[in-house]
Amino acid sequence: MPVTFNLGEALDSLLKAAATSAGLEAAAFVPDVRIADPRHGDFQANGVLGYAKARRLNPRAVAEQLVAALPAEVAADYTVAIAGPGFINFTLKPATLLAWLRAHDSAAHLRANAATARHGQTWVVDYSSPNTAKQMHVGHLRSAVIGEAICRLLEFSGAKVIRDNHVGDWGTQFGKLIWAYRRHLDAAAFAADPLEEFERLYQVGNAAADADPAVLEQARQELVKLQAGDPENLAVWKHINAVSLAAFQPIYDRLGIRFDHTLGESFYNDQVERIYRELAATGLAQESQGALVVFHPEHPRFKTQPFIMRKADGASNYATTDLATALYRAEYFHADGIVVVTDFRQADHFEQLYLTVRKWFAARSYRLPELHHVTFGAVTDADGKALRTRDGGTIKLKELLAEAEARAYALVSERSAELPEAERRAIAAVVGVGSVQYADLAQNRSSDYVFAWDKMISLEGNTAAYLLYAVARIHSIFRKLDAVPGEAATEAAGTPPETPAELALARKLVKFADALRLATDTLRPHFLCLYLYELAGDYSAFYAADKVAVDDPAVRARRLLLCARTLLVMETGLGLLGLRTLTRM
Repeated sequence: MPVTFNLGEALDSLLKAAATSAGLEAAAFVPDVRIADPRHGDFQANGVLGYAKARRLNPRAVAEQLVAALPAEVAADYTVAIAGPGFINFTLKPATLLAWLRAHDSAAHLRANAATARHGQTWVVDYSSPNTAKQMHVGHLRSAVIGEAICRLLEFSGAKVIRDNHVGDWGTQFGKLIWAYRRHLDAAAFAADPLEEFERLYQVGNAAADADPAVLEQARQELVKLQAGDPENLAVWKHINAVSLAAFQPIYDRLGIRFDHTLGESFYNDQVERIYRELAATGLAQESQGALVVFHPEHPRFKTQPFIMRKADGASNYATTDLATALYRAEYFHADGIVVVTDFRQADHFEQLYLTVRKWFAARSYRLPELHHVTFGAVTDADGKALRTRDGGTIKLKELLAEAEARAYALVSERSAELPEAERRAIAAVVGVGSVQYADLAQNRSSDYVFAWDKMISLEGNTAAYLLYAVARIHSIFRKLDAVPGEAATEAAGTPPETPAELALARKLVKFADALRLATDTLRPHFLCLYLYELAGDYSAFYAADKVAVDDPAVRARRLLLCARTLLVMETGLGLLGLRTLTRM
C-alpha cells in the first residue's frame, strides 16, 4: 500500500473496505484505529468489539473475517495479529518504516501529505485581542501563544488562515480616559512612555468618576461626543490606539506573531443597526425592560438569562459587536471555520453568542461556518493565586519576556561560557522566549498552570530548553561527521532499521501525523508538545544505544537517516508551536 503520511487514517480506510468485502454491515462498522501500546504494535483497531456486541456475534470470529478480507498490500507492510477478544494489532515492518522515512524527507513533503478535510478551507482565528490604552500583561500571554499555535496547525493541515487581532478599542473606558487626558496629561511622562501614561490617566479618570457624579457625567459626555464623531475626541482616540498598537508590536515580534487584520470593536460600530434589524425581524430578539435581548428557552442556563444586544439606554455592547463580527467573517472572509481564543471566564458569553448566531443564520439562510470557542485556564503562582509582581502589581508581558531572556542567558553562560557573548545572547533570546511559550503550550489549555521559572528554563523535563538542546545535539552530530541532514546520496545507502532503539525511534517518527491530527482536530497544542517530548526521549535512547559514526556504510547511512528525520520532525513540530530552533547551544 502507498506509504502515506497518516498511516492510521490509511488503515481506517482499508478496514472499512475490508468490512464490505467480508460481508459485514459496512455502513455501521467503525474501525476505531488508534495508536497501540508499543508492546503490541503500532496501530490497533478496536471497532470489532462494539460492532460484534451490538449484533450478538463472536468478536474474534468477526476480527478473523475482517483480517482475511484485508488486501495483500496490508500484509506486505504490516504484521497483523488478533489479540484478546477481537483487537486487531498492526506492526509496521522495517522495510515499510524505511519507505516512510525516505518519502517524508522535507518539511514541504510533510506538509503536502498532511492535508486534511480542511484543505482549501478558510479559517479565521481571533486571538490575543488586548485592550488599547493598556499595556499587555501576563494575562495576555495564553491567548497569544495558543492562538498562534492553532493558526500554524490549521495552515499545516491545508487551510487558509486569516489572523485577526480583535482589539478592545471602543467603549465606556474611553470617555473617562479622554476626560483625564484633557485635564491631567503629564507631557514629560507621555513623551517617555505614552502607554504607561495612558494607563495612569485612565486610573485617574476612573477614580475621579467613582468619587464624583459630576465627573462621571462629564466622562459620559466625552464618550457621547466620541461616538457622535467629534473631531477632537476622535483625534485623541485615534492617537491612543496608534500608540497602543505600536507598543504591542515589539512583543508580537518577540513571540513570532503577525496578524493579517487588526479589526477592533470600533470597526463594527456602523454595522450594529443591521444586527438589531435582522434579529428583530427573525423573531429572535425581543424587548425586555427597555433592552433588546435574546432568550434561549431550550437551554437550561439561558432560558431566563438574557443575551443583551442593546442596553436600555440604547448603547451597543460586546454582544452586538460580536454578532456583527461573526457576520462579517462569514460574509467578507467567507470563513469555513471561526476560532476565538479567550480565557474560560467568557465561556457563557460565547455559548450564548454561538447559539444566537446559529439560529440567526438558519433563519436568514446564511452559510454557517464551524464555530469554536477555545478557552484556557489561568496562569498562577505556587499558591494558586494570580501571578503578580512583588508589590502586588500586574506583571507586564514585555518585562516577563525580558526576564526570561535574562534567565536563559545565565543558563547558557554557565554551560557554554566559551561561546562569544553575542552568540550567547542570541541563544538566550530563543531559549528564553521559547521557554515561556512552550511552558504554556505543554499544558492542557483547559487547566490552570503554575508559572515556575526553575522548571520552565531547565534542561530537564518537558521544557523548551530540553527540546531545543536535542535539536542542537543532532546538528552537532552532522557537523562532526561533516555530513548534511537529508543528503540524498547518503540516505540512499540506508537499510531498514534493525536494532530495538532504531525500530523504536522509526516507529515514533511515523506517529507524527497522528499527533498533528489530534492536536489540530481538538485545537489543543499540548498533544503535539507531548509527542515531541517523547520523540526527544526516544532519540536520546537511540543515541545512547547505537553509535552513529560506525564504519559499516549501510549502518552509518540508516542511522544518519534516523538522525535527519528526527531533526526534521523536531524542527517542524517546534515551528508549528511557534518556537524558533537553534543549531548550537
